[in-house]
Formats: sequence, C-alpha cells, structure tokens
Amino acid sequence: MKEIVIISGKGGTGKTTLCASFAAIASETQSAVFSDCDVDAADLHLLLTPKVVRREEFISGREAGIIKEKCIACGKCAEVCRFDAVLHKAGAVCEIDSASCEGCGVCVHFCPAKAIAYSERRCGEWYISDTRFGPLVHAQLDSMAENSGKLVTVVRNEARKIAIERSADLIITDGPPGTGCPVIASITGADAIVAISEPTLSAKHDLERIIELARHFMVPVYVCVNKCDINTQISDDIKDLCRINQIEYLGGISYDRSFTAAQIHGKSLIEFSRNSAATEIRKIWQKVLERINTNIS
Repeated sequence: MKEIVIISGKGGTGKTTLCASFAAIASETQSAVFSDCDVDAADLHLLLTPKVVRREEFISGREAGIIKEKCIACGKCAEVCRFDAVLHKAGAVCEIDSASCEGCGVCVHFCPAKAIAYSERRCGEWYISDTRFGPLVHAQLDSMAENSGKLVTVVRNEARKIAIERSADLIITDGPPGTGCPVIASITGADAIVAISEPTLSAKHDLERIIELARHFMVPVYVCVNKCDINTQISDDIKDLCRINQIEYLGGISYDRSFTAAQIHGKSLIEFSRNSAATEIRKIWQKVLERINTNIS
C-alpha cells in the first residue's frame, strides 16, 4: 500500500481537481482509499459527491467557562489571562469569550472560588463516506477552531485503517495548501508528494518552499504544472528549478475550460472529457505509479 499526497503552495492551483482526476483513473484498475486533509477548507467532496456512513466529533484541547453561581466577581481570571479572553466589569460576574480562549487553564488554576469549568473543546467533525471511486475520509474544522494538524492526523489514520482492512493498493490524499502545520501533518511518512504549481512567479516561489519541506521530511516529491501554456517562460523556469534540485518534472497540464465545466457538473475532468488536458493528467498519473513502484494493471 502506497500513499500519495497532492499539495500546492497556495489554494486555487488545481490541487483538488488533480486529486479527483487521480481518483477517477485509479478506480479503473486499482483499489484505492481517498482522504481530504485540507480540513480548513475541504472541497474534494464537491467532486466525489460522498454519502456519509460515519460521522464523529473532533474533540481537541479544552476551553474555560465561568460557573456563574460560583463566581465572586473578583476579576482574578481577567488579571492572569494573557489572551484577553475574560470580560470583567467591577462587581459583575465574569464572562469568557470562547473565540479568544486558548484553553491554557491558567484562569482555572488561579480562580480562588473554583468557579471556572475546564471542559473538552469540540473543534470540528470527521467523516467516512462512500463515493463512486471508493471510500473517502474527510473532515471539517469548526469556524475559528484550531488544532487542524491534529485533525489531519485523524483523517490520515482513519484512511490507513480502511486501506488495511480492504487491502487497498493506494491512499490518495488531497493535502492542504502552503507549508504550515497541516501540510506537515499530511506529508509525514507518505510515500510520495505530487506538488502542483502554476506558471507564475509567486507559485514558483511557493514551489521552492515545498521542495525544502519535502527534503526536510525526506519524502520524494514530483512536480507538475497546471495551465502550463499560459506562461511558457515561467513553466520552463520551473522545469529548471526541478532539474537543479534533482526533482522529476512529471509534465504540464494545458489550460482548458473543460475543467470549469466538469466542476459545474460535479465531476472530475477524466469523467467529463477525453481532451488533451485529460490525456496529460493520465500521463502524469502513469509516471507517479511508476515512481512509487505500484503494480499497473
């Protein structure tokens, strides 16, 4: 079983579109499990139209809450809170702004009246779903919630469990954009990274950071460029960047309005069209499989 993670330096580069196309191709000949680790803004479900079969709350960390009947309005909690999460007026019962509370527990420790509850915090939900291509594990972080890296780990672990149970050949993961904590949680221990870029200076810079990150965590990274024909000079510069860093350039994907049409219909490009862009994606997928030593039917 091999795990392939698709990432990009920023949102909107075509990561999810590529992942959905990979899912469609993989389902033709292999058993695969899919995961969406972009928990802050999950959207792979928009193209895979999953039917949820299991739903679980994601509990992570704690938050403080005033027990009003015990509060003596001393204001000690407001005094020690470094995040300004406690609202206090002289003589009035204190209140805690849950959006500002970091759950550090300092107010709980110093409250003389023991008037602060310290409950577990719900940060989102995660799901196991059926799709037309196979099982999908995905999640949604609550608004203003944190610990996205931990939720990513939950998603990956559940996807791996399903893959083992079903003796799946592959796990294909739609990773988060950028190079932060959620991305690190997505790529650690993976077998391969497919970094999708686009021919702009900012995307080239983002790709350099992805290459550094992949090298640090010793995960093989391969590169493709979406809309490669809209600026051939920068596309060539990205090829040179790959050559200098001894990274394989998998190929380019031409600009095509069929991508948008396919999204409107809730389909991957592979299902929607057999045009040149679809052919290019199939060639990229073939190279990915060859590089990770996966049997090809």
